[in-house]
Amino acid sequence: MTGAIDYRHVSILWASPEHAPELAQLHAGLFAKAWDADSFLRLLAHPGSTSFLARVGTPPQTAGFIVSQLAADEAEILTLGVRKDSQRHGIARRLVEAMARAAKNAEVRRLFLEVGQGNAAALGLYTGLGFKEVGRRKGYYEHPGAAPEDALVLALAL
Repeated sequence: MTGAIDYRHVSILWASPEHAPELAQLHAGLFAKAWDADSFLRLLAHPGSTSFLARVGTPPQTAGFIVSQLAADEAEILTLGVRKDSQRHGIARRLVEAMARAAKNAEVRRLFLEVGQGNAAALGLYTGLGFKEVGRRKGYYEHPGAAPEDALVLALAL
């Protein structure tokens, strides 16, 4: 993004299948094992999908996204990302809060996610929002040239 962005003005919008290529491009810039546009298309087209985009600036540009699946009275955040040049401005928090509101409106009782135990920034965000550790997946994340990392399973009571 170019120019000064006023991060007090972030638009949170529903994501739909038409956003799949845009989400895939953002995901590729953030994650070593990126999801392609077809993967996002399938997720966004699923009836249980609830997903949002965060847009900032003029003209509006997508700065972040969150993709979740709802089933019965539970939901899981599958992926969350914010462009590197827009991180540390509260966008991820706003996306998770929007997801929690949408899930609660859908009568979801618990919102789950998993995060690498070494991801201090994400853990700070999630614990600050009230998520609690409810499980651990030993050696779940593999990183080139490093030991496998445990995934912490976190849940938020809605």
